[in-house]
Amino acid sequence: MLTSLLLAFALMLVLEGILPFLAPATWRETFLRLARLNDGQLRFIGLSSMLLGLVLLILFI
Repeated sequence: MLTSLLLAFALMLVLEGILPFLAPATWRETFLRLARLNDGQLRFIGLSSMLLGLVLLILFI
């Protein structure tokens, strides 16, 4: 189980690093736009992301 968790974490880091590596200016602008959102909007994005991840886990397990 620990191995699977570490593999998932490693894959997340690889995926998170793709955009800043390929298009740093676009990533920076996107990050600045996200920083300007209010708390409710950020919570909605976080909740949507978690729900999508949960649905994908359920579908593929």
